[in-house]
Order: sequence, then structure tokens, then C-alpha cells
Amino acid sequence: MLPDQKLLIQTLKEYFGYDSFRPLQHTIITSVFEGKDNLVIMPTGGGKSICYQLPATLLPGVTLVISPLIALMKDQVDGLIANGIEAAYINSSQTESEHQNILQKIIDKKIKLLYVAPESLSFLDAIFSEIEISLIAIDEAHCISAWGHDFRPAYTQLGYLKNIFPQTPVIALTASADKATRQDICDQLNIPN
Repeated sequence: MLPDQKLLIQTLKEYFGYDSFRPLQHTIITSVFEGKDNLVIMPTGGGKSICYQLPATLLPGVTLVISPLIALMKDQVDGLIANGIEAAYINSSQTESEHQNILQKIIDKKIKLLYVAPESLSFLDAIFSEIEISLIAIDEAHCISAWGHDFRPAYTQLGYLKNIFPQTPVIALTASADKATRQDICDQLNIPN
């Protein structure tokens, strides 16, 4: 269900410090709340992350964010926590007990955004049936395409998420993708519309 404009602006101000949306952000966020899949191409620094972080604060379950770089995940999570948003990341740099602690927080609904490297997604397989995934965000989505400049083989497996969560909107985000790469991203993620 789409929150009213006042709540969206209030959330934008409260958590992110902005008084208004940048071009296209509101349209994309509205589309997410309507349950639609999105391929977002915006320049670096154009405000892509707000397009999934803001909905994550208002959606009932957890937003799963697939991100390729551990340093990027840590920066994003640190920034979200500093802004009062419950966030965590799972990757290969952590211990088994750290993973278990985070998984328990997810089950207990204490996390709104969970960042995961595609290679670490298997850590979540055991709890997928126990949690509500409200949104799936694929950051640096060009990594999924052999046509892209940073191809990551683990990204090509991400289409299975749409099979497991067919009603959950997917938002794929990148700063650059030519026409062939855009089509490839949509095909690989099972988001034809």
C-alpha cells in the first residue's frame, strides 16, 4: 500500500535529512510501494540508495540488499545505523557466531535492511521461510551482466530470488548500463516488466 506524500516527505526528512526528492526518486519509490519491479539507472551520487532505503523503513518486513563490495556494505550500514535505521550486513569477513547473531535479529524483526554479498546469500537459505522479505534491492546491478564492465559470476544466480519471492518487488540499481546490459539485467533477474 502506498503511503501518502506527507509520510514519504516526513520519512525522507527524519532519516535522510532531505526536504524533497531528487528527480525520479518519488516515481521509483511509488513504483516499489505498488509492488512493481524496477531497473534504476542513475549517475553515481544521484540518490539511488534512497529509492530502496526509504521504502525499507516503511515496509513491514526486511529489505534484502545484494551488494558486491564489503567496504560499500559497511559504509551503508554504518550510515543507516547513524540515522536510526536498523541495518546489518552478512559477508565472508564475519565469524559464524556473528552470522548467527544477525540471523536471530532478522527472525526477531529487529533489522530493516540486510546487506549481503551475492556469494554469501546461502547463509540465508535456512531462514527464508521464516522471514518476510518486503523488497529485494540489487545494487551495482551491472555486475549481473556479461555485457557489464564488472561481471561477477555469483550475480548470475540472483534470478532464483524472484522464484522464491514472486510477489516481492525487485529493484535493480546501477550507474551505467547500455541497452544490451539493461535487457540482460532484467532477463537474469526474472523481471521482464
